[in-house]
Amino acid sequence: MIRVLINGYTGRMGIITKKALLKENGFELVKCTNSQHDLRAEIIRHQPDVVIDFSLASLGYKNTKIILECGSRPVIGTSGFTQAQVDELLVLSKEKALGGLIAPNFSLGAVLMMIYSAKIAKYFPNVEIVEAHSIQKEDSPSGTAIRTAELISSVIHDVGSKQTKIKLSQDVNVHGIKIHSIRMDGFIAKQSVLFGSKGEVLKLTHSTSDRESFMAGVILSCKEVLKRKQLYYGLENFL
Repeated sequence: MIRVLINGYTGRMGIITKKALLKENGFELVKCTNSQHDLRAEIIRHQPDVVIDFSLASLGYKNTKIILECGSRPVIGTSGFTQAQVDELLVLSKEKALGGLIAPNFSLGAVLMMIYSAKIAKYFPNVEIVEAHSIQKEDSPSGTAIRTAELISSVIHDVGSKQTKIKLSQDVNVHGIKIHSIRMDGFIAKQSVLFGSKGEVLKLTHSTSDRESFMAGVILSCKEVLKRKQLYYGLENFL
């Protein structure tokens, strides 16, 4: 039985995760917390094997550090980590010999899109990303888009793509890849990766219509971190 604590249980993802775990065999939900709780004290009191964090992006680093220091394994669904923070948390996880995951996206379909985008970019190096989320999403560009750009940039460098002439909420350049971000009512999550070459365009698109789609990745992550001895960044490491 995997003992789990959910932090951020009153948010959209926290509510769905709680329902999923209560129905999943092999899991025991020992505690649900939010910003009103002392996370460190609750972990020490309930001794979970895994802590799932769907709180605020601004608290991601602090909460992950607390989880590892308390001897539990973090499964983090918040974004906004710097590379320096990830590196520091990796060192801490290795010192503690604890598995963990920071995942920009728990959707298996979205992660497969990232993996295959990197493969395609080897042959179509002119790449741009368009991502759209609900207006309530606080970070822009999304962690998924940034992670996609990171994976693509590991294959190609200094992409010379041209600015796409679309009216969007925000356009930024990440790792040499242009990302166009939309924050609008009606979206949950959608991302397209466009690859251009002379005479043709290849487009990969993933759309989320229900947050239930993230639960397979959350459940998989909880099982996998128990087998690992360090922190990983990206669900693709478990596929």
